[in-house]
Amino acid sequence: MTVREINFDGLIGPSHNYAGLSLGNLASSRNAGAVSHPKAAALQGIEKMRSNIRLGLSQGIFLPQWRPDGAWLSALGTDVGNAEAHIRAAAMSASSMWAANAATVSPAADTADGLTHLTVANLVTMPHRSHEWPQTLAQLRLAFSDRSAFAVHGPVPAPFGDEGAANHMRLCDSHGEAGVEIFVYGQSGGPFPARQHVEASKAVARLHRLDPGRTLFVMQSEEAIAAGAFHNDVVAVANERVLFTHEQAFADKDRFYADLRVLLPSVEIVEVPASAISLADAIRSYIFNAQLVTLPDGGMALVLPTEARDIPGVWAWLEAMVAGNGPIRQIIPVDVRQSMANGGGPACLRLRVVADPANIDPRFLVDEARLDNIAGIIDAYWPEAIAPDDLADTRLIARIEQSWLTLVDHLQLSGDLIP
Repeated sequence: MTVREINFDGLIGPSHNYAGLSLGNLASSRNAGAVSHPKAAALQGIEKMRSNIRLGLSQGIFLPQWRPDGAWLSALGTDVGNAEAHIRAAAMSASSMWAANAATVSPAADTADGLTHLTVANLVTMPHRSHEWPQTLAQLRLAFSDRSAFAVHGPVPAPFGDEGAANHMRLCDSHGEAGVEIFVYGQSGGPFPARQHVEASKAVARLHRLDPGRTLFVMQSEEAIAAGAFHNDVVAVANERVLFTHEQAFADKDRFYADLRVLLPSVEIVEVPASAISLADAIRSYIFNAQLVTLPDGGMALVLPTEARDIPGVWAWLEAMVAGNGPIRQIIPVDVRQSMANGGGPACLRLRVVADPANIDPRFLVDEARLDNIAGIIDAYWPEAIAPDDLADTRLIARIEQSWLTLVDHLQLSGDLIP
């Protein structure tokens, strides 16, 4: 069995738009009402995946969801033609592209039954995301259908908000060894809601049959949430033995660090001081909403958005970090500006799964040739631009639906995923 980390990226869907639906997500609010570019967005995502494959990383995909979500609208007693504008926008949301919110994943090395467990996130805090989980769960149950290797769980029940891997970290000596699982939750965020409830995190840990002695529940700082860190992955990211974090990410960092060092003595904590990079600049640049990955030669690289170069102090600190003798040896900027404008960086776009690729449905795994074919469909079918008022246009809706059908048919998933 060859266990490795596989990054499953969400393909950015043809209904990608800037409706400003995500309270507490500063980029989403700042760009509300702007014209989006779904084709460019999706192709940027493809290029990020292609770049990671060239680094020697394993890559998977999740498909966009069917939009508009007619079943959700029907449950609200309406349809896309008659819905109020904000409800229509929520039904058209392409936010499932942020696969870090698809589920929480615990590798087999951490679980009592030796299975890799995945629990789909309920995303109940935000209306436009609350209806994602049924279609996400359908894809998870297809991709990870091998019951000798995986256990896929339905969502934690409301009202306990669960936003998936964006509030979960795992530290270990190597991906295939037993690790320490860290669930980060919020209690207060000033003017913004705390989206991850501690009861949801505890429920996921129980469902995944984790060892309580190697599981930590850590509170996110109120300052981080109030500054716009609506998920922990906006201010911290972990990979194997390395935790890369902002000084103000956690409510009680000293206790967290001490507990972590007891459980994983080899841990290396790379903390960015607030005196060097403020919370505001960290969130504007999304340096922590990055993919911290182990390369085939054993070194680590930080795959981060090109926006990190736009703030001189941030870029200078990163360059000094990699020039030192720390564990992160490369910084690799990628262009995901369309996703960033809606508040999602490289880490938001992917869900990490440690598993044997042989146990995964191959339709959800990609190489460069498959990405070329998908990019061709995107180039031919995805809309060039969407303004908020366009969401009521029946011609646009028809094009979005046809785009989705063409992609799903190409990937030979139409028999399994047609809503």
